[in-house]
Amino acid sequence: MPGRPTASRRTVLRGVALAPVAGLGLTACAGGESKPAVPTGPVELGAEKEVARGGAKLYRDHNVVVSRGEDGTLAAYSTICTHARCPINKLEGTRLICSCHGSEFDATSGKVLREPAVAPLTRLAVAVENGTIVAKPEA
Repeated sequence: MPGRPTASRRTVLRGVALAPVAGLGLTACAGGESKPAVPTGPVELGAEKEVARGGAKLYRDHNVVVSRGEDGTLAAYSTICTHARCPINKLEGTRLICSCHGSEFDATSGKVLREPAVAPLTRLAVAVENGTIVAKPEA
């Protein structure tokens, strides 16, 4: 039809190539099992010495991050993203990065550093018992 734009061969092929990828991304976030935002009870994470002052450690198996302030105090947060409930699996320094949609969080405070997430991570109670870091839901 005259006056109506037509798609180029490249545009059509690009759309066909990306359609299955986009579908997989949506399925991974929207479907599947729902993970609890926090551990349902106490979980032993690892040795206290694993978390350096001013640093953080990601415990992927338990969806928990533990950070240690310069004063030696520990803080723990759930690493289930508050945007689409994806488990966060990347830690750079003290910055958590969700691979689903790019949300970023501060591992020392749980605060959002980059949207689309707007709610902070869920804080957990953390203690050291016999040299082992233990996290659990806050009372």
